[in-house]
Amino acid sequence: MTGTLQAAPLDGIRVVALEQAVAGPLCTRHLGDLGADVIKIERPGGGDLARGYDSVVHGESAYFAWLNRAKRSVVLDLTAAPDFAALEGLLGTADVFVHNLGPSAVDRMGLAWETLHDRWPQLISCGISGYGTDGPGAHRKGFDLLIQGESALVSVTGNADAPAKVGISIADISSGMYAFSSILAALILRGRTGEGLRIDVAMLDCLAEWMTHPLYHRMYGGKEPPRTGLFHNSICPYGPYPVTDGKTVNVGVHTPGQWRAFCTRVLDRPDLIEDERYHTNERRVANRATLEPIIVERLRTVEASALLEMLEAADIPCGVVNDVAGLADHVQLSSRDRWFEVGSPSGPIKALVPPFNLSGVAHSTGGVPGLGQHTQEVLAELAAAQAAAAE
Repeated sequence: MTGTLQAAPLDGIRVVALEQAVAGPLCTRHLGDLGADVIKIERPGGGDLARGYDSVVHGESAYFAWLNRAKRSVVLDLTAAPDFAALEGLLGTADVFVHNLGPSAVDRMGLAWETLHDRWPQLISCGISGYGTDGPGAHRKGFDLLIQGESALVSVTGNADAPAKVGISIADISSGMYAFSSILAALILRGRTGEGLRIDVAMLDCLAEWMTHPLYHRMYGGKEPPRTGLFHNSICPYGPYPVTDGKTVNVGVHTPGQWRAFCTRVLDRPDLIEDERYHTNERRVANRATLEPIIVERLRTVEASALLEMLEAADIPCGVVNDVAGLADHVQLSSRDRWFEVGSPSGPIKALVPPFNLSGVAHSTGGVPGLGQHTQEVLAELAAAQAAAAE
């Protein structure tokens, strides 16, 4: 970034969050990254359940450290009248209310949308659930693996012998990102109408949307895409190939021009270009069993650096297959200064710069809060605001 930094886009926006685990915290962390004042309400005795998942980040949970920087932690016992009144007071000062507790939990507290909108018409309320607020599954709790299964994501992930879950919490992450983007849209709309909106994000809806490509294959093609491990199930060649120095290189051929270049400049097999079995992508996919051995036999004789050089010279998309340690040391991240430090109850930890990359706008560098770290600070601010309003 160069020049004078602008104010953060969400500076002056207050978010009150009754959240736990991944989906809600990811949504609100990104709001905090963009400058919102995120007040995270946690229960006494343990707080967000993700605090207890593990202790790998200097004693802090990896999930919690990732998802909860740039927030203020306030401990309230919402079964106690004074603490519930404090929550109501905070909602009265808020622009956005985010919650992803169990089904109907906020309704049972007396914080249903109709009540919220009647009391605070400008408040945007965003609820994240597993299956939505209506229909026969509305009462069911939603967790990532359950939604990966219900959405059929696992049916297209894995290899021919067995399905597999995606290795990150993709149902939570997708719903958190849809909640985040929906809130941004609601803030824009509120600027035009003055009215808050209800946002209802269902994890199943989010992954079903992302499953549209295999859905179309089933609905209109009559069969489900096969599980093909790391290889793409509808583009060929597109996948990982072992090379002579023990590494693996991903190669993705997407266009007729790339296929011609791949045959002539990488495989040294120009005869394959006009071979009827491989003339189009659909034919290559259908004849994968005979094509892949040809590619494997050729590429296994080349070192990774030489293969990457050949592929890049031929304008064919490619990349090394990393493990997590390789990602941590990725030169592209370090050369672009994507790492920075944030505070935590156990000392400084490394964090990745949020990927918004808004020109001239700094992201929040707020740290990971300890449980209840900001309770007194936030409640004092609330008392002062209420006193000023009463004058």
